[in-house]
Amino acid sequence: MRKEDCFLLGTVVGKYSYKGELLLKLDTDEQEQYQSLDTLFILHDNGLVPYFVVSSSMHKPGLLRIRLEDIDSEEDANQLIKNKVYLPLSELPELSGNKFYYHEVVGFTVQDKNLGKLGLVTGINEHTAQATFIVNVHGVSVLIPMVDEIILSVDRSHKTIFVDTPPGLVDLYTKDA
Repeated sequence: MRKEDCFLLGTVVGKYSYKGELLLKLDTDEQEQYQSLDTLFILHDNGLVPYFVVSSSMHKPGLLRIRLEDIDSEEDANQLIKNKVYLPLSELPELSGNKFYYHEVVGFTVQDKNLGKLGLVTGINEHTAQATFIVNVHGVSVLIPMVDEIILSVDRSHKTIFVDTPPGLVDLYTKDA
């Protein structure tokens, strides 16, 4: 399994008992749907290693308590703490309407209500207070906030995101280009 074919589920943040149980901090809004996993992948030395889940349950909001096959001691569990946990993209529930996964819209065309076709989404910047689309507009990276007031609709069949950017936003990036 390649990392590119997976999504980040969370991070192993600690152990629960001396029998090797782990606490997984979930990086998802829909935590309940991940309580009955069969398999997960843990990042080791830049490679994903599959683990079979023996049991799992919500420990508290945001923390999943898991028991993995062949991890049955504190020493085994210690080896996994701070490692990232992934699942295949096929495990993501299908979204509809204006909801989307960040990886899903990379490569989509952005069409502005007033300016017309802007360009392609080349990435998502989620390292700021507000996540933004990174859109290539004539060779310039334009950041468009991902908020309901700007995103009008998402057309998956035509791979297009329709937006209504505030006046002057795109010009801030492109006026000197």
